[in-house]
Amino acid sequence: MKFPSSATFLAGLLLALTPLRAAPLNLETATVADVQAAYASGALSAEKLTAAYLARIAAYDQKGPKINTVITLNPKALAEAKALDAERKAGKVRGPLHGIPIVLKDNFDTFDLPTTAGSQLLAGSIPPDDAFVVKKLRDAGAIILAKLNLHEWAGGGGSVGGAKDPAVLKAGFVTNGSSTMGGQTLNPHDLTRGPAGSSGGTGAAIAAAFAQFGLGTDTGGSIRGPSSVNGIVGLKPTHGLLSRDGIVPLALTFDTGGPMARSVYDIAIALNVMTGIDPADAATKKSVGHVAKDYTAFLKTGSLKGARIGVARDFSGKNEETDRVFNAAVATLTKLGATVIDFKFPDYFLEGRLGLSSLIMASEFKGQIGDYLKTTAPKYPKTFDDLVRLANDPATGYNQPTKAYALKYTASVALDLDDPIYLAARDQGLALTTATVMGLFKRLKLDAMVYPTGTSPAAPIAAPREPKPASPTDSATSIANQTGFPDLILPAGMTKDGLPVTLSFFGPAWSEPKLLGYAYDFEQATKARVLPKNTPALPSDVVVR
Repeated sequence: MKFPSSATFLAGLLLALTPLRAAPLNLETATVADVQAAYASGALSAEKLTAAYLARIAAYDQKGPKINTVITLNPKALAEAKALDAERKAGKVRGPLHGIPIVLKDNFDTFDLPTTAGSQLLAGSIPPDDAFVVKKLRDAGAIILAKLNLHEWAGGGGSVGGAKDPAVLKAGFVTNGSSTMGGQTLNPHDLTRGPAGSSGGTGAAIAAAFAQFGLGTDTGGSIRGPSSVNGIVGLKPTHGLLSRDGIVPLALTFDTGGPMARSVYDIAIALNVMTGIDPADAATKKSVGHVAKDYTAFLKTGSLKGARIGVARDFSGKNEETDRVFNAAVATLTKLGATVIDFKFPDYFLEGRLGLSSLIMASEFKGQIGDYLKTTAPKYPKTFDDLVRLANDPATGYNQPTKAYALKYTASVALDLDDPIYLAARDQGLALTTATVMGLFKRLKLDAMVYPTGTSPAAPIAAPREPKPASPTDSATSIANQTGFPDLILPAGMTKDGLPVTLSFFGPAWSEPKLLGYAYDFEQATKARVLPKNTPALPSDVVVR
């Protein structure tokens, strides 16, 4: 037998006894899987990760560029992280979200933090319990770092969006990303521009790496607009895949919550925890038999090969740079093996859907918000009429006159929920929308459709001199709400001015697995997301060295 030399033996022994150096782990790029691997190796703790995210919030939210996303910071976040570390040390790991810091749009109920829907009229309101999806996330070990700013009442709750009169549009114009409770949130890519609505606080916070992922809500584009202008991934899921219980309603026909993240993987892992039948939300019964056991199983490169992707050309021509990035994204789909088919929606479809959304949204907010307000303490408003009255009463000190006007305008145009015109819009109008979209899927034999999420990059915060009525081709996002179909957003590139442009993957009901696969394939090929220039890396961002 031949023995190694003493020098060789000693070198080998030292190598064996030396702990392996963990791979660097950076907040900006790490997925939940990366974090969990670091936790499992002992190289990282939830307390350290939470502290690193809190350091970014401290540096950039109310200081530095003052992005102003946070309405309420959780004072117990570090203590909760320590407790979860102790659980892990004792051998109890709840799952892939154990010790993962997240943020919530401030219209998700939390039993221990105020829920205001962005309105000063609900300042300090503590709900009786968590929203269904919030409880599921907490039970899975997620740490809520903060409740975030939003367009007040999710934007459409008191809006002049459907108006045609320029004077009305001007009187009710609300700057994008603002609320009476949270003030004005800024876009971290360009501080003169807004984060879009209504989940603007979540969009800006996730882009700025204030948490691993966040939750937004979507009624007409409120996850997808902020995901787009802040350059992150976002999912508006199939209506009924996620419970709306404990979410302040805007229009329940359209409303859904959804995850917003910096990677497709984190969207998928969040879905794994958040889905489930909720007795308090009858819409979730539709998801029986349609929930995937593990959405991460569909994240495979090569997913686009052989897919037939329809390219909606109705939503181009508004901005040269958006079109350039979008066309490059379509070319990438082809390179990845997809067959792309250009098409346009019928004119009757494009023209009619704007009026449907505004009528249903105004009517349902007026008729449904009272049910939520009844769950608040006695000192808070209890009806839609209370909101209109208090916002327009000088004695209240309501700080946004244009929103007060918009609430009053909604009161003047909203229909009762037994009104035959409202019922026709909801029942027959939306059926026409869905039939038209499915007709295109079938005629063109499509697996999915794509379009530029926003026809232009992030809008300036300053009000336009002459607001104009919405055009049928300004945005495609309401199509997903009117059909109830899923829409997955992900970064496609940047304009020459450094503003994000995103691509929307839109599919039939319950097609989340397929859309996630397509988005993952595109994401891995392009790596298009960038950290905003106004919230650069900090030394503490590298949590494992």
